[in-house]
This record gives sequence, C-alpha cells and structure tokens, in this order.
Amino acid sequence: MISRRAFLAGLSTLTADAFVRSAGAQSPASGDRIDVHHHFASPAFIAMMREKQTQGFQVWQSYTPARAIEDMDRGGVALSLLSITTPGIWFGDREETKRLARQENEYGARLVADHRRRFGLLAVLPLPDVDASLREIEFAFDSLKAVGVGLLSNWKDKWIGDSSFTPVLDELNRRKSFVYTHGAAPGCCGGSFVPGVPEITVEYNTDVSRAIVSLLASGAADRTPNVTYALSHGGGTITALAGRVLGAEASAQRLAATPVVNSRLYHLRRFYYDTAISTSPIQMQALKSLVGSSQILFGTDYPFGSAAATAGALRQSGLGENELRDIDRNNILRIFPGLIS
Repeated sequence: MISRRAFLAGLSTLTADAFVRSAGAQSPASGDRIDVHHHFASPAFIAMMREKQTQGFQVWQSYTPARAIEDMDRGGVALSLLSITTPGIWFGDREETKRLARQENEYGARLVADHRRRFGLLAVLPLPDVDASLREIEFAFDSLKAVGVGLLSNWKDKWIGDSSFTPVLDELNRRKSFVYTHGAAPGCCGGSFVPGVPEITVEYNTDVSRAIVSLLASGAADRTPNVTYALSHGGGTITALAGRVLGAEASAQRLAATPVVNSRLYHLRRFYYDTAISTSPIQMQALKSLVGSSQILFGTDYPFGSAAATAGALRQSGLGENELRDIDRNNILRIFPGLIS
C-alpha cells in the first residue's frame, strides 16, 4: 500500500520540478505570501501520533517550528495560519479530547508569541463535545487571541453542518469567525477503502465535499452568514459534483448571473478554498470557473507540502499575474486586513 508520506513525497517532487522550471516561481522579494493551510503539532501530540501509529505520523517526527519557518522563507511566505490535521483529537474519549484541545491551543499560542508576525492560530475545538467547544472558543479567542478555528470535516459519523453542532456554529457566527475545514476520512471509510488505495487519494477530498454539502443541506450556511468558511484542497471534489449539488443553478445562464442570496451557488461563491495539493491546471481552472479567483487562498499543507513547490505549481496553472497576487496575499487580507501589520 502506498503510504501518505510516499504519495505526498512523490507529489511534492513533481510540483517542485514545476517550480524549478517556472521563471515566475521566484518568491516575492518581500516574502509576503500568506499560507492558510499550515499544520502544527506539539511535541506531546507528535509522540502520541507515533504511539498510535496514526496516518502520516512518520512525517511529523522531524517537525520543528524552525524547519517550518525555513520552508516558509524558501517559498516567500510571510505568515502562516496554524491548524491541526488528521488524525485530529477525537478518539472517542471526551476528557482526552478536551485535554488535547487545550494542549494544542496553548502550544499554538506559544508559537505565535515566540515567532512574532510569522504565525496566527486557528484553534482546535474539542468536538463533538459541544459544551466543551463553547468554552474552548471563549478561551481561544479571548485569552489566546486566536484568529479563527481549524476543524476537520467530520467526527466519524457527523459532519460540520450536523444539527448537534448548531450552538457551536451559532457562537462562531456571533463572533464573525473564520472557520477553516480540513478533510479527513469518515468513520465508514478509513484506511484502504479500495484495496491498495490510501485514504488520502479519494476520501480526504471527497469528505471536504461532504462537509460543504452538509453546510448547504442542513441550512447551517444560511444560518451563519457572518462565518467565513474556508475549505481545504480546492474544495475537494466539489467542482466535479457541481451539477448534482447545484441542479438548475449549474446551467450556463444561472452561472453567469448574480446568485440568489442563500442559494447553493451563492454559498459556494462566498466560501473560500485553498490551493494545497490542488494546483493542477485542471483543478485551478475548474475552481476559478465555479467560484472565481477571488475565493481562492494560498495553502501548502505543510509539512506534507512545501511553500516553494506550491507557489511554483500555481504559476503553471494558467492563472494570470493579478490572480496569482490575489491568491498569494490579497484575498486573505480582505478577510483579515490587519493580519500582517
């Protein structure tokens, strides 16, 4: 079976080659890209991943904040938003989950404090425990000064729009929060769902789409107009599913018109999507066609992807220089005008 590490290493090699070939792939002189998809983990969490032999745990064994900053510098990234990735912190024990959320949030806040103007914290929440998550939101925003939250797409059998999470999304809406969502394999399909095919090949991106559809179908997107939702990996497979998800809204006439407020197309075009492991011209051009380049954010998936390789591949994706500039920096600064001031 191909491991996540081997798969992404090969992918990084391909995108790195594209980077080297691209004359326009040099980092901005001022190093002013902003990476919205940059993972972190405390030493304790890395040890836990090794003990549990979680998906991709090998990649984390060499992680340090200094190496993360080196990668940022090579790719012209001024600041990265820190979030967790799989396996997340939910292993079925609510007390453990609360402890891990606080541990990772405090560690992330220390990274922000120790490396001024290089990191921002997207806090992890101890979902599916709603009451604990509401307390952690208060602590993360009010005490740790998190700039948003970073969630996984599912908690085994529940997705982000599930009605049980209504109080959490309502509180995030009240706070006008940035909510970043990363894909993960659902409870049904972890491991090798198709023999010989790792879960990252199909399930992660498919689950990002499940999360999007969950927000649309549940009414959560309608109910939380003040939440800025950002989805990982180019929205997963949402461009391929657009015809089925949008129905009549996917017609040429409807796509060319201004979407009706709170329609599915309206929400798809107000959500944001990152570029991590999604820089192929096929993906970028499809995403641009569906939502516009104004909704695309620079993301690397560090430590599984690199800033330089991502930047280089984007410059081979058929996007114009102004569009690339917006993706690198301007689009996220519309959301957070003072992020790097």
